[in-house]
Amino acid sequence: MYLFKRSNDLKKHLELVRKSNKSVGFVPTMGALHSGHLSLIQAAKKENEVVVCSIFVNPTQFNDPKDFEKYPITIEEDIKKLNDASTDILFLPSVEEMYPEGLQSGLQYDFGTLETILEGKFRPGHFQGVGRIVHKLLDIVKPDGLYMGQKDLQQCLIVRRLLEITHLPVKLVVCPTERESDGLAKSSRNTRLSPAARKKAVAIYQALETLRQNFGKGLHFLEGAHEAMDDLKAKGFEPEYLDILLVENGTLRHIDEPPGNHTVVAAVAAWLDGVRLIDNMVLQGSL
Repeated sequence: MYLFKRSNDLKKHLELVRKSNKSVGFVPTMGALHSGHLSLIQAAKKENEVVVCSIFVNPTQFNDPKDFEKYPITIEEDIKKLNDASTDILFLPSVEEMYPEGLQSGLQYDFGTLETILEGKFRPGHFQGVGRIVHKLLDIVKPDGLYMGQKDLQQCLIVRRLLEITHLPVKLVVCPTERESDGLAKSSRNTRLSPAARKKAVAIYQALETLRQNFGKGLHFLEGAHEAMDDLKAKGFEPEYLDILLVENGTLRHIDEPPGNHTVVAAVAAWLDGVRLIDNMVLQGSL
């Protein structure tokens, strides 16, 4: 596996790759890799001859500095996992490399209402930071395919909108959420849970699964969401949201009436043991 820390060096290498007419798949991460990330690597390998993974904990997408400081860093373990997964290239830049102009400057993107609900509502500025770093990485890597996980569904929709805004010729591939054996969505943040909280955390998946099973069976979906929110609170969670939304024309919107044949998802964010966990599940249709 090649490891690059400077964007110009990576660009020169990828120019040689393209001269050989090899396709490039790209998996951007913030490290603390788990099997969910590695499944994205495998998905990219199936469709491309060269796979690039980046590890960069992006400061501009953290609205809470304490959350940024606590984000797990496991570079040595990550490199071993990527080597074992036969990743071709790792891009491991510094903050100065990615933001030579400073953290405060940069483009602003029109993501519309997509950045005002769910994560956007509770993490102001988060998606502008996501847009900035993904735009920068795509300009460097220039991949044919970009591989992301459904666990970050709203982020995937933001990136899809970014590709429309920038007209970058990149195919976005959204891969299914990888889960633990008990259903908990795999996340780098799970490592920060205490053993007791880890056992409790599966309640998020169970709440979503209950909503999925009951959807369309007479129980009004908003009542079901309210009941699920109350149940999480009773179990010691501090939920920020548990919403049911319509996915339409690349965006999300709240619904208060039967959705017909449209795709419907339930999305949740909740604090447990000082760790913020998110998840989502398709209740109807497909993404």
